[in-house]
Amino acid sequence: MKTLYFDCSSGISGDMTVAALLDLGGDRKVLEEGLASLGVSGYRLEFGRAQKNGIDAFDFTVVLDDDGHHHDHHHDHDHDHQHGHSHDDHDHSHDHHHHHTDDHHHHEESHVHRGFGDIRTLIEHSPLSPRVKELSLRIFQVVAEAEAKVHRRPLDEVHFHEVGAVDSIVDIVGTAILIDNLGVERVLCSPLSEGRGTIRCQHGVIPIPAPATLEIVRKHNIPLRITEQQGELVTPTGAAIVAALVDEFAVPEEFSVTAIGYGAGKRNYPHTANVLRVMAVEENRPPKGVDWVCELTCNLDDIASEALAFACEELMAAGALDVWVTPATMKKGRPGHILSLLCQPERQEEFAKLLLRYTSTIGVRSSLRERRVMERRQFSVETPYGAVLVKESTMEGVQKIKVEFESAKAIAKEKGFPIDRVLSAAYAALARKYGEKMQDSN
Repeated sequence: MKTLYFDCSSGISGDMTVAALLDLGGDRKVLEEGLASLGVSGYRLEFGRAQKNGIDAFDFTVVLDDDGHHHDHHHDHDHDHQHGHSHDDHDHSHDHHHHHTDDHHHHEESHVHRGFGDIRTLIEHSPLSPRVKELSLRIFQVVAEAEAKVHRRPLDEVHFHEVGAVDSIVDIVGTAILIDNLGVERVLCSPLSEGRGTIRCQHGVIPIPAPATLEIVRKHNIPLRITEQQGELVTPTGAAIVAALVDEFAVPEEFSVTAIGYGAGKRNYPHTANVLRVMAVEENRPPKGVDWVCELTCNLDDIASEALAFACEELMAAGALDVWVTPATMKKGRPGHILSLLCQPERQEEFAKLLLRYTSTIGVRSSLRERRVMERRQFSVETPYGAVLVKESTMEGVQKIKVEFESAKAIAKEKGFPIDRVLSAAYAALARKYGEKMQDSN
């Protein structure tokens, strides 16, 4: 499985994502041919390198043919017909979904508007692979839903001006093409780092994060971290890519890095490298049969034996993996006990509270333990007294087979026979089933 880890410590935008995936090893020719197959005109692509605070990064730029304008995030525009961001405050404006104002584009009437439905039809009827289509539409859906919510419009009435639509199509479909080209199966991501301050708009001032970005973060439960950096670091398209592609906001406990890609943003900050870093990682999984458990212990020298037995029963009933009591000599020479239990690491806090509730202790110790566990399966054997459950455990050529005592006990009580008779019948049935391969474990 190919896993990518998106390090968004300096934010994320659509062009930064495409650049990082190209730097990671994505095929530029596949990207260009895939985008060309859509039949969208009015732009050309530029590929290069950029230095960001000493880091060499891939630079991906959309150049618009209609006015020769580089879409480098430094022009005023209306955000989805609602507001325009000033170039002084806006970092990644080109993937906001907008139409340009008349004072910047005197021939605006010659441009057409593309609604979300138009873009959906364009992608669905393209020769792109099914996976690229699915990923592209998923990202566009996230953006369109956020814009619809922010501006209180039906989904299919979210419109993109021709220029803005070109940027969105290139960034979103380009990202999907490269994810497919790289054979990515799983995407992990850090929390999104966003800047602070405001964006100056034609109708006033709005705070960062931009409304569409914030809506995407809210709806898709994306962890967000506000930094001291002034300016917008996370764009709606960047947030939508994360919302649509990321499987988990975590990094593996142990991993190897097989490739690294840096995608350049279009801003330069004095103390922050404006780059998106994407890593191809391989998780270093423990050997088969190895996992981790949490061991909780407490010392008891003032608890009645009945109360101790009750505590053990309650802990097992709550799902502890094992519970045991060890006699010990406590301080001042008092006889006492050490109560121990094993549980899954994620249930550590729960069982610590249960130990405090059911015993007289005022403190609980905990530690993580690595354990090797044989693979186990359960089946039944037929005996003259009924079916008896059996547990088989195996690991690296070692096999252990044991009759489940509680199953034999239940049959003995029901039939009124001695437990030994039921156990002997069950082991005899196992011997017939396995012959010499069976190791007597009773």
